[in-house]
Amino acid sequence: MQAQPTTFQQTPCLRLVGRDGATALVALHGAHVLSWIPADGRERLFLSARAHYGAGTAIRGGIPVIFPQFAGRGALPKHGFARTTPWRLVGVSDRATFELVPGATSAAWPHAFRARLHVGLDAGVLTVALEIENTGAHEFAFSAALHTYLAVTDLDAVALHGLAGRRYEDSTAGGAVRQQTTAELRFNAETDRIYVAPLHPLSLHDGPHRLRIDQHGFADTVVWNPGATLAAGIADLAPGEHRRFLCVEAGQVLEPVHLPPGGRWSGMQRLG
Repeated sequence: MQAQPTTFQQTPCLRLVGRDGATALVALHGAHVLSWIPADGRERLFLSARAHYGAGTAIRGGIPVIFPQFAGRGALPKHGFARTTPWRLVGVSDRATFELVPGATSAAWPHAFRARLHVGLDAGVLTVALEIENTGAHEFAFSAALHTYLAVTDLDAVALHGLAGRRYEDSTAGGAVRQQTTAELRFNAETDRIYVAPLHPLSLHDGPHRLRIDQHGFADTVVWNPGATLAAGIADLAPGEHRRFLCVEAGQVLEPVHLPPGGRWSGMQRLG
């Protein structure tokens, strides 16, 4: 895999090029994967036309890294600080590796840690892996996710397969616990569900297109789309953009990880 420094929206990035010509664009801000274009030339990730870039901001789209808190489930700002903090490039081999260590984050979350994100391009496949290490003397707990925005042609034509029979927490119903009874999940209103991770890979059907979604290490799968009403109040979404994406996230949400001194945890999502 080749890597080329570049910029996007005045943000320092790394452009990755796979052996088959596939590309990925990763911003150092948040170690945020902004784009993944396989060899067929079709963009697979959604990025809002109104996304904000710059210090302390969260970028709407791509694959935000959520750590050490998911959503508002804790005392930190929503989704924690990893997605709004600069990371550094460690190196590139068959994967590009980015690293975040305590710095400006220490006042908000006073734990010693090392976070690494590994991004790889294989034939028709994007692999993103998050690794957390406790480098301190005391145990800490965290939650995490890869908040993946998948590009779709039209949300009305989208179906997600592979969740039948799985329990989920429905955030649109105050966290009520329910069970998926249908073979496919379709989207005609706000959807915000945290599923106990499926036993098999998911399959996203977007008209004639299919995308396999696999995960390891993460115990949950989050499925989210704001729907028309909520999307209208999201400043960094252009009108109608909610119809162009579906978030299928690999997450560790319902049961936070308790990491002892010297302990390591890792989770991965594979798209292809």
